[in-house]
Amino acid sequence: MMGKIVLGTRGSELARAQVRLVEKAIQSAWPELKIDTKIIVTKGDEPGRPPVGDLRQGRKGLFTAEIERALLAGGVDVAVHSAKDLPSETNPSAEIAAVLPRAPMDDMLVAKQPGGLASLREGATIATGSVRRKHQLSWKRPDLKVVDLRGNVPTRLRKLAENDWDAIVLARAGLERLGLSPAQNVINFDGRQFFTEILLNEIFLPAGGQGIIALQIRSDDQSAREIVDLFNDREALLCLRAEREFLRLMQGDCQSPVGVLATVESGIMKMRAQVFEPGSTTPREGKVEGGRDNGERLAAQLLRQINGEQEQG
Repeated sequence: MMGKIVLGTRGSELARAQVRLVEKAIQSAWPELKIDTKIIVTKGDEPGRPPVGDLRQGRKGLFTAEIERALLAGGVDVAVHSAKDLPSETNPSAEIAAVLPRAPMDDMLVAKQPGGLASLREGATIATGSVRRKHQLSWKRPDLKVVDLRGNVPTRLRKLAENDWDAIVLARAGLERLGLSPAQNVINFDGRQFFTEILLNEIFLPAGGQGIIALQIRSDDQSAREIVDLFNDREALLCLRAEREFLRLMQGDCQSPVGVLATVESGIMKMRAQVFEPGSTTPREGKVEGGRDNGERLAAQLLRQINGEQEQG
């Protein structure tokens, strides 16, 4: 067993908050272990860099590739990622060995006026950086003007304050991890008051991995595996693997308008997905269920259902 473990993460406020949760989990399980954290600048963090890259990957990997490289080079022992930022296929020499318990996976509307999405005026402007959310908003409220939004969570909230937008959409988990958990559907930030609404995931099905902090190790590092295994949330990891398998089969990434969610209850895994086609406002949808350990098979079954293929046998 190693005497020290080095964690690698991005430098954003949210990434630092997430790595603190990992440090706390390690300390609880291994109180004698020394923990170091190394901040790694990723392409997505470089100032002024437009969020483009290899179009086959879309924006996937922009926030994770450098951290994965540091892991494989031995500079860090555990790479700490927001699971939804990871490409559906990663380097075979590295693997997601553990996850923390999943935070709420919902999307959240943050608006200048109370009342939620339904009460936004006709033609209101709403900002999001997610292609999935843009399609979902246009499906639910085709009258809205949807504009692009970039930056970390505090930056996005400041842009809402500074622009003549009516609302933005963020992941609920990120707000809560930054201590911006709404009280009575209100958050206060930089002296401004905003009004929040949790968006129903029947419409706003989340991105694969949303709400999950993933711990990636070198596949041959048994010491790191032993450390993270002690606090791994196995059901959340099974759900993440199922969601990632669906995205892999779809060749999906965060530029694909795809929502997918797996949940486990009483040993049964339920999976739902939405896929938006270019030019179509209504998604193709599907849902399947089965044993919790059959996530990869369920992912394949779900994709066949969405594609309208008949089940074999």
